[in-house]
This record gives sequence, structure tokens and C-alpha cells, in this order.
Amino acid sequence: MMPILAKVLRIGCAVATAALALCPAISRADESGISFWLPGQEGSLAATPTTPGWSIGAIYYHTSVNASGAAAAAREFQVGRFSPNVNINLNVNLSGQADLMFIAPTYTFATPVFGGQLSATMAGVFGRNSASLAGTLTAAAGPIVVTRDGFLSDALTSYGDLYPTLKLKWNQGVNNYMVYAAGDIPVGDYNSMRLANLGIGHGAIDVGGGYTYFNPATGNEFSGVGGFTYNFINPDTNYQSGIDFHFDWGTSHFMSKQLFVGLVGYAYQQITDDFGQNPVLGGFRSRVLGIGPQIGYIFPIGENQAFLGLKGYREFAAENRPSGWNTWLTFSISEAAPTSTVTPTKRMITK
Repeated sequence: MMPILAKVLRIGCAVATAALALCPAISRADESGISFWLPGQEGSLAATPTTPGWSIGAIYYHTSVNASGAAAAAREFQVGRFSPNVNINLNVNLSGQADLMFIAPTYTFATPVFGGQLSATMAGVFGRNSASLAGTLTAAAGPIVVTRDGFLSDALTSYGDLYPTLKLKWNQGVNNYMVYAAGDIPVGDYNSMRLANLGIGHGAIDVGGGYTYFNPATGNEFSGVGGFTYNFINPDTNYQSGIDFHFDWGTSHFMSKQLFVGLVGYAYQQITDDFGQNPVLGGFRSRVLGIGPQIGYIFPIGENQAFLGLKGYREFAAENRPSGWNTWLTFSISEAAPTSTVTPTKRMITK
């Protein structure tokens, strides 16, 4: 196996392991602008086979977003500041910021499954989330409704939900394919009366697939991962978010056997209406696009292989959700690739 390809396989492990199922409560879409899928969690080399055995990834994720109108009023409605019968005033602004740490241990099986490579991940999150509302705020106490200009804020440092993920990958020369299934186990610190949470308050299932083109001779790579999210009813609010479609992509070029640079992006579109929302919000379908740069570096740590990567996104074309910018700092360690590969997946790319 070519040395650069062996390193790339370990990069795929680093990137995919650390960003398999990351879903913080500051993420934007659906109920009050909060979704299960965090756009940008997949990217370059997502479908590339990885080294069998244990690996672990850590991501420091920072985001800063703003919203106005319906996207901000939806958050005020969720925390009970007015009843469903009150005529909502949309003259309100929302600001949010999160600093989160995701930990994602993964085990990749050496025995092929359906001719591909199976991996299992259980990711968790800890960090700080803050949010604030400013503008025309409405409060209702029985038949009495009070409207005033004001400011509400909330911050929380705690733990979030758990995110199990299964992936199955196949390789055919420069072409790599993947299917996945992910879920949300709602055990995080969540309270429907708070502006800031570190859980979404309900379960979710996400399924999809991906493709990676990687040519070790040229060092060029392109990856795309698309999927659909089905959300269960939030038992605290009786709100059910609609079905979402998301597509994450990344393209890169290896400047050397250890360093690559490139671009990343995503598209997120809700395709069915929410249920249980205030009538003034309509179907509250959300949408956003994002794009930005990336850089990654591979280096040895003892007998293992490490990856350090940085990518950032600027969001645009947002609808019914806060938008802004976010950055991902990824560090991961995986077992070093063996000197010879024995699984069918690896043999197919050995020349």
C-alpha cells in the first residue's frame, strides 16, 4: 500500500470518528431553531476505509449565531413567555454562542460485513451554551397580556445527549462508498423553559450515505455525505420537528504526505412542516448553506497515528433559523496501519 494512502486511511478514521454524530443544542433548525444533525460534522475522506481497532476523536466546536423575526420568536414561544393564543410580536432578536467539546470513541471491525468495513461509535458532549433575546417581549398570565421592550438571557455549562452511530464502508480503487445510521439518546441537560440547553429533549434517527473520490497519485480528494433526519415528539412540549435533509461536502489536496488544504461546505433543508408550532410561524421549515476553508496535518504519536485539523464555515441563505459562523478543531488518535492488509476492503486498493 502506498504510504500516502495508508496515512489517508488513518485521516479518514480521525475525521469520521471525531465527527460522527455531533448534535449540540445551539445547532439550528426545527423546534425553536434546534436540530439533531449538526451541519458540517461530515467532510473530507468521510467514506474512506479506516484502520481496524480502537480510535478516539475529540472536537472543540465554537459557534456564534444571530436571528430575528420568526426564528427568534420561536425561541421565546418555547420557553413559555406567551400562550398560543397571544398575537406574537416578531420584533425580537436572538443571539447564541456555544463552546463545546465532543468525545467520540470508535471501534472498527476487522471482519468484513456485507463485503465492507463496519464501525461503531458512541459520541458525547460537554460544554457551555448561552442565548439571549432582546426586543419586544410578550408575557401572558391568564387573560392578561403584557408587552414590553426588554432582554432575556440564559447560559448553561453541562453535558449533552448521547449519539450512537454505525457506518459501513466499501472501497473500489479511487472510489469509496458508505452508508450510516445515527441516533439521539435524549439524556442531556434539557429544560423546555430555558433559553439555553445541551440536549434537544427528544429522540431522533438519521440515515444516509456518502461517497469519497481519492486519487493517491494526484493527492486530490472529494467527499459528499447526505442523509435524512426523522424526529420524535418532544414529550415536554408536544412539538414534533419535521423531516430534514442535509448534505455535507469537502474537497482537499495533499501538499505533502502529511499536510492537506481545501474547502468544506454544507446545505441543510427541512422538507416537511413542524407539528405543534404557534400558527404565526407556519410550517417553520428551515434552511441554511455554509462554506469555508480547511487544513489538516498527520503525525505519529509513539506507535499510533494522530490527526490535527481545523475547518470553519460562514453561513448564508438562512431561513427560519439563526445563522452565523462556526469552527471545528479536531484531534484524534488511531492505531497505525499494519504493514500488510488482509481484509478484502484494503486489498482492493493495493496495487
